[in-house]
Amino acid sequence: MISELDKKIISIISGDLQLIDQPFQRIASKVGISEQKLLGLIRSYRQDGTMRKFSAVLNHRKVGFKYNAMAVWNIPEDLAEKAGDLISASSYVSHCYLRARTEDWNYNLYAMIHGKTKIECLREAERLAVEIGFFDYKVLFSTQEFKKIGVRY
Repeated sequence: MISELDKKIISIISGDLQLIDQPFQRIASKVGISEQKLLGLIRSYRQDGTMRKFSAVLNHRKVGFKYNAMAVWNIPEDLAEKAGDLISASSYVSHCYLRARTEDWNYNLYAMIHGKTKIECLREAERLAVEIGFFDYKVLFSTQEFKKIGVRY
């Protein structure tokens, strides 16, 4: 069960970490605990799976990855988890999801592929199709980004 203190901490650390000396000390002070206790709680969130990762988020376009594409596959349900695991292992893939099919859209496995060129994204989608053994797929390129933020608690 997540306590009110946990909720406060998670809300703060799910946002941007201030670029200051001892940012965790400032967060601890803000929630009314010691820095040592805060760091222990953050470790426990990682250990129990409450928090998957604690990392920097790069603007992929500014570091050279100008293209991103949503690759979608039509995968039999009983093989989707294995295919998803294989696709997720690619260093080009930032997100991979299984979603319900709809009446007019038969694709259920989605992966966001990032590359420096359009060709690089297309080649990676093709390589993944070969690796998972399913070739009913489409690659949909983004044309404009309107909003992209991390999930906030």
